[in-house]
Amino acid sequence: MSRPPIPVGPDPGGVPGESPALERLQRTGVAVGGLFLLALSFGFALDRGQFFRSYLLGWLFWTGVAVGCLGLAMLNHLTGGLWGLVPRRFHEAAARTLPAMALLFLPILLGASSLYSWARPEVVAADELLQRKAAYLNVPFFAARALLYFAVWGLLGWRISSWSREQDGGADPGRAGRLRGLSGIGLVLLALTTTFATVDWGMSLAPHWFSTMYGVLFIVGWTLSALSFTIVLMSRVAGEEPFRVALRPGTVHDLGKLLLTFTMLWGYVNFSQFLIVWSGNVSEETPFYVRRLHGGWHVVAVGLLVFHFALPFALLLSRPLKRSAQALAGVAALMLLMQLVDLYWLLGPDLVGHGPEDPALRVHWMDLAAALGLGGLWLVLFARQARTAPVLPVGEPEVRALLAAPAKAP
Repeated sequence: MSRPPIPVGPDPGGVPGESPALERLQRTGVAVGGLFLLALSFGFALDRGQFFRSYLLGWLFWTGVAVGCLGLAMLNHLTGGLWGLVPRRFHEAAARTLPAMALLFLPILLGASSLYSWARPEVVAADELLQRKAAYLNVPFFAARALLYFAVWGLLGWRISSWSREQDGGADPGRAGRLRGLSGIGLVLLALTTTFATVDWGMSLAPHWFSTMYGVLFIVGWTLSALSFTIVLMSRVAGEEPFRVALRPGTVHDLGKLLLTFTMLWGYVNFSQFLIVWSGNVSEETPFYVRRLHGGWHVVAVGLLVFHFALPFALLLSRPLKRSAQALAGVAALMLLMQLVDLYWLLGPDLVGHGPEDPALRVHWMDLAAALGLGGLWLVLFARQARTAPVLPVGEPEVRALLAAPAKAP
């Protein structure tokens, strides 16, 4: 039996919780998350050090997707455009998972001494540089800073999504202005907190090394992860109402162009850091790349060059591909996978057990279990949040006009 046409009335976005794709996503998340989190719990009993290393990688990846979605939501409030308006509710739902990710940070805090050399007193006592950094790199201050980051992200996500949902009752220019103002300030705060957070959680794994480009690498990477996730999700709901009407080829094209832009930006910032560090040839900086170009890590580097940049760049030059939700989703899925590989390449050699004395590439089964287990859990949290509101921002005039207008041919 065919579904009735979507009315252009108070709620053209549908009733909360009606999306079959979100229901399937939640069921899949429960099954996958439950299975791999159970495996990860056995891993904790077998090798706690490896558990914490794998957990950090998985947790950072999915936290990055949530933070990136928050950034996309605020960017769209500032710039406008259907590219962010149509998936807005999904960006807001992802941002609303950040309080849960803050709770999931506790294992990293408890396992700090297994992850970070500066958290082990005997190492600090024998290292003059770590002694000089001890006022900043210590567990209590580390925890306090993490609390601050999540407080900022959680408050921004809650306020942005709350005001946005209030627009469903009727567009209010004053509220729209407040959303733009908060988004402008919020993007600055997001850039600052993301930079400090990734320095804490990632760069401090190698406390003798530093880079002013490190935070930018993660800002670009997390945005790329969020954008890739958005495109994959939109392809899954493209056949459902109201997205069958709302998701036009032009909107998909805009998302594809953004994906191409951030793919090029990812290549630019990574090459810029490599060129500056390698040409400078400073002993404090070059070990980062020396370690990642030997012992099997060079294979990962080549893989990133080909599958994270060259191949997606070539494919995304195609206009027909960027206007097809399913074809674009294939590229986005590849990018999402390569973002996980990129995170492993950035952090793996600096984790305990992958130091200069043991530089060889090793992939542990718990690395996969953590990524899939925490991913399943995050998808459940995301789907639950996404099902608490209409799937489209029904109060926005652009959305109402989009649903009322007949679809044009691609």
